[in-house]
Amino acid sequence: MTAVEYEDNESKFIRKAKENPFVPAGMVGFFAIVAYRLLKMKNRGDTKMSVHLIHMRVAAQGFVVGAMTLGVVYSMYKEYMLKPAEAQKALEQKSIGK
Repeated sequence: MTAVEYEDNESKFIRKAKENPFVPAGMVGFFAIVAYRLLKMKNRGDTKMSVHLIHMRVAAQGFVVGAMTLGVVYSMYKEYMLKPAEAQKALEQKSIGK
C-alpha cells in the first residue's frame, strides 16, 4: 500500500466520521468496555470465566447497538426535520425577494 492510498483511506474514514459521528463513538465505547472488563477480570471472584466474558460481550454489543440507534435517529432528524425546515426558509426568502 502506497502513502497516497493510505492517505485516501484515512481521509475517507475522517469524512465518514464527520457524516456520522456515532460510529467512532461506538468503536471507542466498545474498546473501552472491553479493556475495562479485561482489567476487571482479575477481581471477578468466583464467577466463571465464560460468564464474565459473556457479560463483557453483552455490555460491548449493547453500547454499539445504542450508538448505532442514536446515529440512525440523528440522521433521520437531519433528513426529515432540518432539511424541510431549511427548504421552507429558502422558499420564504425567495418569496420575500420577489
